[in-house]
Amino acid sequence: MWLGVDYYPEQWDIGMLEEDLDTIVELGCNVIRIAEFSWHLMEKKEGEFDFSFFDNVISKAKEKGLKVIMGTPTATIPAWLAKKHPTILSEFEGGKKRSFGGRHVFCFSSPHMYEYSEKIVKALVEHYKGEEAIVAWQIDNEIGHEGSDVCFCENCQRKFQNFLNVKFNGDIAKLNDTYGTTFWSQEYNSFDEIPTPMETITTHNPALRLDWERFRSKLIVDFIDFQARLIKGIDKDAVVMHDFPGGGLTKHVDYSKVAKTIDQVAYNNYPVWGGQKEPLPPHEIAFGLDYIRGLKGKNFWITEAIMGAQGHDVTGFLPRPNQAKMWSYQGMAHGCDSLMYFRYRGATKGAEQFCYGILDADNIKRRRFYEVQTFFNDISKYGEALHAPVKNEVAIVYDYDSLASFRIQRQSMLLDNQAEMQKFYKAFFDVNVGVDIIPEDRSFDGYKIIILPQLIITKKEMEDRVKAFVENGGTVILTYRCAVKDADNNVPFGKTMPVNYNDITGINIVETESLQELYAFPVIGRGEFEDVTGQGGIFRDMIEAEDAETLFNYDDDFYKGYAAVTRKRNGKGSVYYIGCSLEERILAKLMDTVMKENGITQLYSEDGVEIVTRGNEKQKIKMYINHNERTVITDGIELLQFECKIVE
Repeated sequence: MWLGVDYYPEQWDIGMLEEDLDTIVELGCNVIRIAEFSWHLMEKKEGEFDFSFFDNVISKAKEKGLKVIMGTPTATIPAWLAKKHPTILSEFEGGKKRSFGGRHVFCFSSPHMYEYSEKIVKALVEHYKGEEAIVAWQIDNEIGHEGSDVCFCENCQRKFQNFLNVKFNGDIAKLNDTYGTTFWSQEYNSFDEIPTPMETITTHNPALRLDWERFRSKLIVDFIDFQARLIKGIDKDAVVMHDFPGGGLTKHVDYSKVAKTIDQVAYNNYPVWGGQKEPLPPHEIAFGLDYIRGLKGKNFWITEAIMGAQGHDVTGFLPRPNQAKMWSYQGMAHGCDSLMYFRYRGATKGAEQFCYGILDADNIKRRRFYEVQTFFNDISKYGEALHAPVKNEVAIVYDYDSLASFRIQRQSMLLDNQAEMQKFYKAFFDVNVGVDIIPEDRSFDGYKIIILPQLIITKKEMEDRVKAFVENGGTVILTYRCAVKDADNNVPFGKTMPVNYNDITGINIVETESLQELYAFPVIGRGEFEDVTGQGGIFRDMIEAEDAETLFNYDDDFYKGYAAVTRKRNGKGSVYYIGCSLEERILAKLMDTVMKENGITQLYSEDGVEIVTRGNEKQKIKMYINHNERTVITDGIELLQFECKIVE
């Protein structure tokens, strides 16, 4: 178990190094994370590599018994490189260049970026090959974050045109047919006529825009893969990792594909950031952790755990005493088995002066220092349990293409795919049932329940796997806006929604509407839900139940005859279809029924108390995590505000 801090010795007087490392050891650390933003320090002039600064840092760290996570510095290119090759800078929509001065300002299509990245990464890894203190190599930093996943420069346009040329085997007629470019007279005679989807009148072709999204994702996946292969080519035993930011489901890159190129997934966990009035709700924080674990289906690291207030230009909410420490326990509960805090000490200069660390700029040990120290001392006792894999019986499935399709055509102003996933997630979180968040190409083996929220793009391989899962006794939950479009982001001709799922759902959707209200119409239960009434909104499908049970009907004057929620038994398995966004109370009742049908044990606890069991036959623990600002008692255990207790 690696426990440590993100340390930036280059930002301080080098005379402080010895004392800093002693203090880091005093915290209970066994690792430091360094060098991710230090390209210029390593290469002040082109081709003149100098790693002596970090040689000294690593040498001193070894003397103190500390290991090192070493970063490749490509997130922040040096000024001399931007000056020599200005085309390396990415562009906003409309052709405006991004200025040198931030981070991730380069274009992923730039051949110069590849050329100079290769030089610095190879020189760095060759220099430190065999260095026993380095336990992992971190590639870049928060790839695709803060808008860096999109660029509209000429390099990107040419590479996009080539991407499409390869996809369609040089057959422009095939592209025209696939995209339906006869609409609005958009036929192309050659691939070099194809635009990037910048601002136009009304909107670009949806099939073109989906391929643009896939292209953007591939650029970033390729860049990480490029660095991973460089490192492994020099040191085949190196552990290669990347630190992913939050908000992965909203990016123009499929992080699950990035994860396939590396050995270890890491996460920068910020439950609250500058500009937020208060932290995210506990289930949303947990959802983010489970999403990260799902990128590889394995335990992950947290490389940036919050301790102080955070914010670049807007100073953030200060986590209450023990609250940030509690979030660290929560991370461990959800599959983190190594954790570093951001940052060791708050900066005095640069853009992150208001990203407060364990120590403030006055360098005085206070509450946050001792919270970290006690967390490290406590959590280190449970390494065996926390290294054990997390095994859950429920999975929420996402699909990058479907998420992109909603970015292209949102359909309802209130439709937020991640928020809809989190509604389902909360129904399980509230009764302490673990959930995996997995990409659509992941195996469904071992699950009893899979939830497919708004998987608008339908694909033959996925359809076959879902049907096999049901035939083998699994329960599938489909929602409105599932199976509406084909893999090219087009509506299939001659097929009724949910496309190619009519047989296992036992329904046909005859009309749909988008609402601009969360609670736009009443729904009323039938059968076992006879006494349940409530509201639905955002979107709704008018469902004709052919050979499925109707569990809820719409109850407004115009659409009383249509089902809102259905269930069809398919041998040992079941398929639910939810035709609208339901209020939380009704969705919780539905998921309660689904869990009971599948024999999944629910564990009730005081509101705001999370209970998670981790471990194996050698060590098993139960973690009680109090997210409340008050003392509570659950399972006979008293928990102070924001306290976590671990019971073996």
